[in-house]
Amino acid sequence: MRILHTSDWHLGQHFMGKTRHAEHQAFIDWLIVQVRQHAIDAVIIAGDVFDTGAPPSYARELYNHFVVALHQAGAQLVVLGGNHDSVATLGESKPLLRYLSTHVIPAVADDIAQQVLVLPQRDGTPGAILCAIPFIRPRDVLQSQAGQSAQDKQQSLQEAIHQHYQALYRHACARRSALGLPLPIIASGHLTTVGASASESVREIYVGALEAFPTSAFPPADYIALGHIHRPQKIGGHEHIRYCGSPIALSFDEASQQKEVLLVELDGSGLNSVTAIAIPCFQVLVSVKGTLAELAQCIPPLAAQGRPAQPVWLDVQVSGDDYLTDLQTRVQAIIDGLPLEVLRIRRARQQAAANLLPVNKETLDELTPFDVFDKRLAQEDLPAALQARLQSHYRDIVTRLQDKA
Repeated sequence: MRILHTSDWHLGQHFMGKTRHAEHQAFIDWLIVQVRQHAIDAVIIAGDVFDTGAPPSYARELYNHFVVALHQAGAQLVVLGGNHDSVATLGESKPLLRYLSTHVIPAVADDIAQQVLVLPQRDGTPGAILCAIPFIRPRDVLQSQAGQSAQDKQQSLQEAIHQHYQALYRHACARRSALGLPLPIIASGHLTTVGASASESVREIYVGALEAFPTSAFPPADYIALGHIHRPQKIGGHEHIRYCGSPIALSFDEASQQKEVLLVELDGSGLNSVTAIAIPCFQVLVSVKGTLAELAQCIPPLAAQGRPAQPVWLDVQVSGDDYLTDLQTRVQAIIDGLPLEVLRIRRARQQAAANLLPVNKETLDELTPFDVFDKRLAQEDLPAALQARLQSHYRDIVTRLQDKA
């Protein structure tokens, strides 16, 4: 059984005034080639297909075209809902997509049997059993209890998610026994695990409730396909517990990462191998820092990586020139006539109020109270232990207020 593990496409992302349409289209075209070349049996998208719950029409078109192209390539598709995805948006096409070899699991199902899928190989014979677990919202598995502290809620949610995984795994084992075949069992998930290394474009998804899920709480599946963290990585040194990462850089701090999809090969004995397939870079992003004089030296050579139709996107941080009021004009003069485009200019020392806005130009309306508090706290030179205590107290207070609302 050959599976391609991918996640966190974020179709429709609006990045500092720029669309990612061309990049996502190029990635999808490339992915279909890989499916054909490697004779892939199934593709798993482990959450965050879309960037928002109401994706633009072109993002929906990309998604629909991919479903059809993958069906024509002879592979199954499993789409799992992520924290960015709308349950309603993903679910609305679920019955139709079944006819195109696609299983959509937008949220935790009332009947867990609907989340246990037998994935066929290209010849139609069963190849693996999947515990299809999307992003788990607290309300899906947990009932709020009056008087619980934030820590109590975190422990309750962790245990509820653990029980959900165990229940699905038991059901998968029962299905395997009923089939009488030595099928490998795969599980999925869209969450943060203990030890995972995130990037600036990844938001906490269990703020005030669950910080990270321990790897010891996963069932003994042969492979666990995770999403939500954009940096590809093994978890806890386990070969079979993996984040594949996002297919394109979703923030400037991801620009240096080699993006990849994972080719997972299994048989009746379990996991055989996991091979990373490097994804080409479809848009160059570069962060540069220095004085204006230093920038004038280091920026022009970057033009070799761009072309007029697709300039390099730059994140420029200017140091040592705080007194200047025309930084935009001066930096623009450096790139004039070159296939370079500045998406963001920052001073090395910014005002506290400006720092409250995240890198993707969100407004305060888009931030949660926890986002604002964390960003403000990050500006203070405080010991890590004290910051953790302040965050815990703040989350406890806000959680109690939200429960009373």
